[in-house]
Amino acid sequence: MAEPSYLRETRASYDTVAVDYAELVRPAFEGDLLGRAMLGAFAELVQEAGGGPVADVGCGPGHVTAHLRSLGLTAFGVELSPGMAEVARRDHPDLRFDVGTMTALESADGELGGIVAWYSIIHTPPEVLPAVFEEFHRVLAPGGHLLLGFHVGDERRRKKQGYGGHATTLDVYLLPPDRIAELATRAGLVVHARLVGEPESARIPHACLLVRKPRNS
Repeated sequence: MAEPSYLRETRASYDTVAVDYAELVRPAFEGDLLGRAMLGAFAELVQEAGGGPVADVGCGPGHVTAHLRSLGLTAFGVELSPGMAEVARRDHPDLRFDVGTMTALESADGELGGIVAWYSIIHTPPEVLPAVFEEFHRVLAPGGHLLLGFHVGDERRRKKQGYGGHATTLDVYLLPPDRIAELATRAGLVVHARLVGEPESARIPHACLLVRKPRNS
């Protein structure tokens, strides 16, 4: 079967911007106090549930993977873009980074204590998201947790210029939190908490959704 065009475009675009993206995203992450608070809560919940490996899916240059490790988790990254994964390995040589997709994770059924998808579902067409959540459900251990970060809205935007001024060709989806919660529920997951930021001037509001897999699932 031919690879979907959204995967080819997203991979090529992030391969192009990888080095500049890594330089720009770190200070933005350091300034995201609420986002890091949600990651901290996620880490405590994973540990309380018994721990286990945590996949940072769509890990980019690995800054969130490294942060998860600093919170006491056994974290590894999964990244679509080989160029981005190379930057992650360069910057964090003591961590594991795999190249792969969120619809076909290499983890076994019930292997993971947690999954983080930090602004990585935003390039996935809405019609593909049910398959993403089904895959997350498959690899999560009973009692495992999932943390999602995404842009809030209900539209598709074509991104033609990326970080550092590079030419890109990919779609960015703004997503309604209620719709994402519904998709998680349909996949057999339970919404634990959500955080939705208010718009600040022209900025796009962001959301975090904390989800868990029932222990009897």
